[in-house]
Amino acid sequence: MRKYILGITGLLSIAFCLTISSFKPTEKSEKPKQGNITTDSIYMNYINTLYVAVHLKEAGLSFPVFEKAITGFYNLKKSGQLSNKSILTIADFDQSSTKKRLYIIDLDKKEILLNTWVAHGQKSGNDEAINFSNKNDSFTSSLGFYVTGEVYRGIHGRSLKLDGMDLGFNDNARSRSIVVHGAPYVSEGTISALGRLGRSQGCPAVAPEVADKVITTIGDKTVLFINKSVENYSSKYLDEALAANFALDTTTHLMD
Repeated sequence: MRKYILGITGLLSIAFCLTISSFKPTEKSEKPKQGNITTDSIYMNYINTLYVAVHLKEAGLSFPVFEKAITGFYNLKKSGQLSNKSILTIADFDQSSTKKRLYIIDLDKKEILLNTWVAHGQKSGNDEAINFSNKNDSFTSSLGFYVTGEVYRGIHGRSLKLDGMDLGFNDNARSRSIVVHGAPYVSEGTISALGRLGRSQGCPAVAPEVADKVITTIGDKTVLFINKSVENYSSKYLDEALAANFALDTTTHLMD
């Protein structure tokens, strides 16, 4: 009887041990790790949101061009070279002259104030601008960031002076008399006749009928960015980390 009881006890012990060894506690479901919310990620989300809100894709402006332009805007703002106006102007020479490639954007209102034609320099190319220079009498366009200066009356009527901010790329704008002005060769008629827009001596010229509006809107120390996606262009104003920090400190709706 004792042997029988011991046998039963042994079997029960073995069964208990097997049960314990095979038991696995239910693992707690791990919460998905939240990605680090960095200044850069907030800034990039803001740029994306703004790009969509302003309908820039529909207007023909690519996101990388807008990203460069707004980064320059904030860095120039940070350096104290702009007024309080929230205007950003982009002349996108990635596009042909037959396209409405000048964009005047109100960043606060999140809208395009004007989308129109803009000329490039005679020696920059025909329909597409491919050559750029900072030299006097080159009759070419110059790439980079500009800050709008004073309004004056010249041979083209009411015009707007520009200060080139990128050393080696457009800082000779004043000595070259690179200005915003109206010109009759910026028209649909010219496009119909030549298959391209007329060309300037390097100035970002616009149609006479919109010249006053353009000059009034972008005057008083705002940013004009003349873009062409080429490898040899560089600018200290394209530092996204600096722009992100400044934008986060000064633009409360980045967190919206």
